[in-house]
Amino acid sequence: MRIRATVAAVSGALALSAFVVPGAHAADSSSYRADVAKVQEAARAASGKTPYTGSTGAVDGVPYDLNVSFSNFKVNGGKAITVGVSNHVTVPVTYTLTHGADVDITADDFLNGPYLYKGSFDEPANTLFGNAPGTCSATSATAASCKAVIDIYPAEGELLNSDAGAWKAAGLAIAYNGEDPSSEDIDLSKVGVADQGGFTSPNVQRYSKLTVNASPEPVKKGRTVTVTGKLSRANWEDNAYHGYTGQSVQLQFRKKNSDTYTTLKTVKTDGTGNLKTTTTATVDGYFRYSFAGTSTTPAVKATGDYVDVQ
Repeated sequence: MRIRATVAAVSGALALSAFVVPGAHAADSSSYRADVAKVQEAARAASGKTPYTGSTGAVDGVPYDLNVSFSNFKVNGGKAITVGVSNHVTVPVTYTLTHGADVDITADDFLNGPYLYKGSFDEPANTLFGNAPGTCSATSATAASCKAVIDIYPAEGELLNSDAGAWKAAGLAIAYNGEDPSSEDIDLSKVGVADQGGFTSPNVQRYSKLTVNASPEPVKKGRTVTVTGKLSRANWEDNAYHGYTGQSVQLQFRKKNSDTYTTLKTVKTDGTGNLKTTTTATVDGYFRYSFAGTSTTPAVKATGDYVDVQ
């Protein structure tokens, strides 16, 4: 785990823009993002640093290392984060914030919160933030228990399909110390920033769907039952669902008065995600397909389709 304690470049601007500064800095989100971008650009110009390169302190208007650290991150209760194509997804996060005695976390212009990042901490491929900063309750003079929400909007192009899979979590804290980020005369050397990554996060996955249809209905005992279906998953780049190809899916059956499904066989999806197989009708019951999931796509089970055997 490493701590990055300066304003980052391109993704850093996005990081700061995700938090709404309370008090005097509580402008609308678009103006706030513009203010943060201006602060970040000025910080880069003053420091001469490349993106995600740490500073050594308050030198030439560079933000200083804020004495704040994060620990005990828990993202979404440890469960995978499944994202469809249109619905706003909220991801709860809890964490501990520890700070020096010189840091006033109750100040109107102190803010902190979690975010998720894809790839390396220094050069993430993507980042996901909340619409608002975290809220904290002091547990001692230098520690607080915090909670926040990370907001994901797939319909707004926040994710690419390649983003599915492993992510990490991080915490960000900013102390403006009376400085106005919208001012052209802001003294960046008075602004403190702490950015700490490397925390465990569950995978971000493309929401999946699975259908089944068993026919004919009814069917005579001993005759062939054809079971079709389709496995599809969210495409974050065109906001539609497309077939998940080449995946192993189990055909399962449960008797009419039973609660337990048994696996009859394993079938692979074709080039468009479709499933088709046959089995022999024996007794009344329900057929379904069951997909175990992958690192990028959650497990899913189709609703059982009842077949009356005569």
